[in-house]
Amino acid sequence: MARNSERPRRPHTDRIDDYAQFWAHYLRAHARAETRQWHFFGTAIAIICLAALAATGRVWFLAAAVVAGYGPAWIAHAAFEKNRPATFDHPLWSLISDLRMFALWLTGRLGSELARAGVPVRRRRGH
Repeated sequence: MARNSERPRRPHTDRIDDYAQFWAHYLRAHARAETRQWHFFGTAIAIICLAALAATGRVWFLAAAVVAGYGPAWIAHAAFEKNRPATFDHPLWSLISDLRMFALWLTGRLGSELARAGVPVRRRRGH
């Protein structure tokens, strides 16, 4: 007898039981392109700061990476999404998801992930 490998659907709650649920929640919390753009800006600056830390050994670059990574993201959530950043409830999953979202954006694969999470995606003309 074949087993159904799909998880049973549960009613909508605010509880997040695993990373797959969190990832979909994270993408929906970043529905506006402006929010994602601020995230990408902050993440890029944070990565540059971490590279500078590795190259120079100057510890202040670590503090700069934290401020650059979180500052623009939190501002964007307040200004555009009007929601609470996921960092406060799930800090590790949020960091992983931010880097994942950034990598998907860089490789042009973010649109399909957003669509799968139920976020409307506008296609650019000519694409």
